[in-house]
Amino acid sequence: MIGVGTNSVDQVVSLPVDVAAAVDAGKARIVARVSLCGGQTATVTAACARFGLASRYIGVFGSDEQGAMIERALHERGVDLSRAVRSDAPNRSAVILLDPHGRRTVLWHRSETLRLPPASLAGDALRGRVVHVDDDDPDLALAAARQGRAMGASVTSDLEHPSDSVETLVSAVTHPIFEQRLARDLAGEADPERALRRLRRLNGGLLCVTLGEQGSAALDGDRFHHAPAFPVEAVDTTGAGDVFRAGFIHGLLRGWAVPDRLRFANAAAAVSCTKVGAMPSTPTLDEVDQFLKRR
Repeated sequence: MIGVGTNSVDQVVSLPVDVAAAVDAGKARIVARVSLCGGQTATVTAACARFGLASRYIGVFGSDEQGAMIERALHERGVDLSRAVRSDAPNRSAVILLDPHGRRTVLWHRSETLRLPPASLAGDALRGRVVHVDDDDPDLALAAARQGRAMGASVTSDLEHPSDSVETLVSAVTHPIFEQRLARDLAGEADPERALRRLRRLNGGLLCVTLGEQGSAALDGDRFHHAPAFPVEAVDTTGAGDVFRAGFIHGLLRGWAVPDRLRFANAAAAVSCTKVGAMPSTPTLDEVDQFLKRR
């Protein structure tokens, strides 16, 4: 699989209270603070590598120590970085505020100079069975989706942000995977099934939405599937959606039926919630299999 999109070094800050309570109080004590690797597509690609898939990451690393840090982390996980580029700018970074229940609030920054040049997608860069894109840079995602499809790949997505081009991007991929708020806002429907059925106008393929504590859902043709989440004691939900997408890709490449694909992806996301961080929380295939056996 080939991931095209963002990476990040996250400073995870654990708070003793909910973020809203900290804002109301005007200050809060920091319980713990640690810098960890993450970013939407980088985490998906790392998780796919942990599942045993041949994985390539195409994105931009900054020239600072944080850029070197995430480059090392992906390399150590066996991800092919031959098409990644380095830019003379600070790496994308984020501050993640983590409350006692594992819920997180993400504050992020990216230099506008961290743009992937179009030449990075040339030739056989996107020759693979699956191309995965995020919507951090919609123009890049659209170019990668169109080129990936032209080369015969399935194209999965991490769609979170409303933008002028989001509907075009939804139509360009083969497997749109929505974050639940975006699906609700685009469709004008809070109910997942009604939302996906309204979004059918944009894409005739499999539509999927992550639902947090409610699991995930998909619309396959005219058939709606809902897979409940696995209850766990969440330590950090950062990266759970990315790990879900990696699990979905794993099931897609193995030819699993949609319900089995969603169940595995939900389990992978649940395991990731029991660990701190995005990329460090990516589970192995054996961890997910053992989790499912216990359930």
